[in-house]
Formats: sequence, structure tokens, C-alpha cells
Amino acid sequence: QVQLVESGGGLVQAGGSLRLSCAASGLTFSNYVLAWFRQAPGKEREFVAAINWYIGGTNYADSVKGRFTISRDNAKNTVYLQMNSLKPEDTAVYYCAARVPPHNYDYWGQGTQVTVSS
Repeated sequence: QVQLVESGGGLVQAGGSLRLSCAASGLTFSNYVLAWFRQAPGKEREFVAAINWYIGGTNYADSVKGRFTISRDNAKNTVYLQMNSLKPEDTAVYYCAARVPPHNYDYWGQGTQVTVSS
């Protein structure tokens, strides 16, 4: 059974930083891509960043490039999203997700709220 559990959300002022964590279990990690998505009130869910668990390759949405960094800790089965220079428009519920290429994201966490005040 696959489980993704996010943590680390909260309230931060603009310009501040937060680090989100996603503890994963039940996955064959070398086969998976782990990603972060976000959904702001009244908006569709959008892709933020992804990492290939085996080779460590990453990709980012243009809106977060240079500010956010996705990484993983193999020993802890955890993926992180370091968010720096946060903006009010980064306010959203952030979700961790997993997929086996070429399939879509089939596994999702419950989400963690990030609120950036101006």
C-alpha cells in the first residue's frame, strides 16, 4: 500500500522560507518519479517540481525556478521541497504525488497548507 505523508507547511512572511517533506512508503523507489503540486483557492492544481528517484534528475515549473529546490533522501524515503524567497502567490495547498513513467500520477498525499503573507 502506497502512502505519501506531507508535512512542513505553515504561515510565513513574503521573502521567507519553508521546507516541505513527503514521507513515502510502499513504493519501489527506483521506479518512481516523486513530485510536488499545488492548488490555490479557486484555481486548478498545478505542477511545481519533480524528481526521478533513481537518477535524481529534476524539473521545475517556470514560476518557481531559482527559488524552489526538490531533493530526496534515499535512507529516509523522503522527498523535500525547499522554498525560498516566497511570494504571496505561492499560497496554496501543496501535495506530494508519485507515478511510474509513462503513467500519470496515481498516488497523492493529503496536502499541507502554505500561506505567504505580504
